Amino acid sequence: MNKLALILFCLLCCSFLQAQKPILPSDQSEWWKRNNLRLIQMNLPDYEAATIDADTIVKDLLTFSANTLIINAGGIMAFYESKLDFHYLNPYMKPGELGRIVTRCHEKGIRVIVRFDFSRADASIFQKHPDWFYLSPAGKRMINTDKYVVSINAPYVQEKAFEIIAEVIDNYNVDGIFLNMPGYQTRNSYENTYEGIDQNPYDKAAFKKWSGGLELPLKEDKNDPVFRKYEDFKKESISLWSKRLHETVKGRKKKVAICTYLEDYVDIIRHESQTHGLPYWPYTGSDNTNHIEQTFPDKIISNASIQQISFRSRYNAAEPEEIAIRLWENLANGSGTDVSLMGDLRGYEDERNFAVMKKIYGFQKKWEPYFGKYESVAKIAVIAPGYWPSGLPMEEYRGIQLMLKEAHIPFDIIQDNHLAKLQEKLKKYQVLILPDIQYLSAKDLQALQKLSNEGVQLMATNRSLFDAPTELKSLFGATIEKDVNDGDGNYLRPDNPQIFTHFVGQSMVHFKYNLGLYHFEKTDQVLLPILAKGRPGPPELIGGHDPINFYAAGIHQTSQSHNILMPLNIGRIYYQTGYEQHKFLFLDLLKHLYPAVDQQLISKAHPRVEMILNEYMPNTTAVNIATPFRSAGHILHLINLTGFSGNTYFEPLPILDTEVKIQLDYRPRKVWSLRTEKTLPFVYQSGYISFNIARLSDYEGIVLER
Repeated sequence: MNKLALILFCLLCCSFLQAQKPILPSDQSEWWKRNNLRLIQMNLPDYEAATIDADTIVKDLLTFSANTLIINAGGIMAFYESKLDFHYLNPYMKPGELGRIVTRCHEKGIRVIVRFDFSRADASIFQKHPDWFYLSPAGKRMINTDKYVVSINAPYVQEKAFEIIAEVIDNYNVDGIFLNMPGYQTRNSYENTYEGIDQNPYDKAAFKKWSGGLELPLKEDKNDPVFRKYEDFKKESISLWSKRLHETVKGRKKKVAICTYLEDYVDIIRHESQTHGLPYWPYTGSDNTNHIEQTFPDKIISNASIQQISFRSRYNAAEPEEIAIRLWENLANGSGTDVSLMGDLRGYEDERNFAVMKKIYGFQKKWEPYFGKYESVAKIAVIAPGYWPSGLPMEEYRGIQLMLKEAHIPFDIIQDNHLAKLQEKLKKYQVLILPDIQYLSAKDLQALQKLSNEGVQLMATNRSLFDAPTELKSLFGATIEKDVNDGDGNYLRPDNPQIFTHFVGQSMVHFKYNLGLYHFEKTDQVLLPILAKGRPGPPELIGGHDPINFYAAGIHQTSQSHNILMPLNIGRIYYQTGYEQHKFLFLDLLKHLYPAVDQQLISKAHPRVEMILNEYMPNTTAVNIATPFRSAGHILHLINLTGFSGNTYFEPLPILDTEVKIQLDYRPRKVWSLRTEKTLPFVYQSGYISFNIARLSDYEGIVLER
């Protein structure tokens, strides 16, 4: 064993020993910054509070190699002996058990984050204070059984929530707090019904004061300037509440981590991988972790794999193969493992995932120094339509990701409302992809303009920047004739074989979904002529697909860059239908824009093998997210998704003899497998390393040491 390997082995051993040390009351460390979470969340139904036991919880957590627990404390109901008259006590609560759980966990080196949910309160509190609660535009309350949804600007959230949190922090030596379902409520998520903008008098008064006299809007309409102001008000009011929460928590104990789905004044940003509707999205772990890691580099991301299939199916878990993919993707993108399940681990209604969890949590623990401290190598960035993309922009966004994933092109994800904040970082990318990115702020639009002026190239799809005609013209040379236009029945003609290299023997590509009609400047290069819908049938009458003098792509040359606009749902159609010719239209244009796009990572691996390449630094006890990055080499993660059929997750097919070629500026000292611990032979020539992976089962990690 050489000197460097010996040092790394010693650090590895020290890391394991540290994980087993008891957590003392004197420990005031910002422990979460290690970014080594192996987290299990136990969402306790009220009745399980009567049977939970601290010793069995700790025993189970150790069996799963978990080092962090999230468990109920308060909000909707108290799982401890609260003295506050506005805090409903769980009638099944065992006095003293929460304290025992914290103590027993700390004895075994397990951190405890306690869960609060201030989205609802008991009917008994509603009867005393109805003015604290949500009121729909139709004058209705939002209710789940006997729990009423509260109003964020009313005293319960603005005052009482802080008192509840303070009571727990002052009485228990917890390591963190987790806030479930923060923010404004317009949907009854558990019933899947939309109720509308909260019209509670406190909300009306708060918005009127903030806006200088405007009335609270009654409906969500992005074309309404008052609603857009309301959106800004919501962001600012949530940020101010988060700041007060931060002051409340850190003013008491700096070592208590704040974890939730918000962005400001938090330590751990939580996200969720869920099973929602078809088509299923097998890249949700990568999507969420990459997105948050790259947009908030100073935060920890913990992406929870939600065990339940739906709110109506809480006792049935997602398939083990799906859970495995989510957890591997978390690790491969620089996060930790995180599973959220109903109740504790004893007498569980669906234990099929337990073996998978034990395997992957244990793997992370064994190889802890090789996870959690990464730097991306990507030259492409995809802009995400918000923190939690939804609706048609989400489909466009996912379709673009799917194309890049299947082509093994590394990319980062950046949230759309952080372009100005991350402008310096964005300069490193060769191309920014905007999949249906609408309603950017003036600052973010200005950042895009500056980035383009400095040579960063842009590629936008569908209705991106439709509401910013000046920027649409300057960046893409385009003006809108019709931004919403049904393209079902139209064809596109891949008319330039030098650009569209995948279309030998094919002169027309069908389309559906939105197909915008845009005018491009005369100096621009226009591609993909749009053909008329023609006559669909009967067979004797088909035809009539003549050019309509509009194009599905335009390349605009600015002073420093070339930018491409495709004003059509090119991502959505691939996400929904999977017809590869639509993928090739996009990828061929991307390669024309950036010829080296497919040269960083070269492999003929199956398209359903996800490949994630990062530089790494050993993540030891002396390292945290603030430690300056010093590269020890690269890690290539391979996640086998061949078992995903579109609507079912099966065991992945084993893949043999995968050849990989990676562009590197150094000759690796050693290349080896995390799964087999065996050294791999390789060839380094002309700035590339080449090696072969003999067998890929569900996951493989290849370490390339400098």
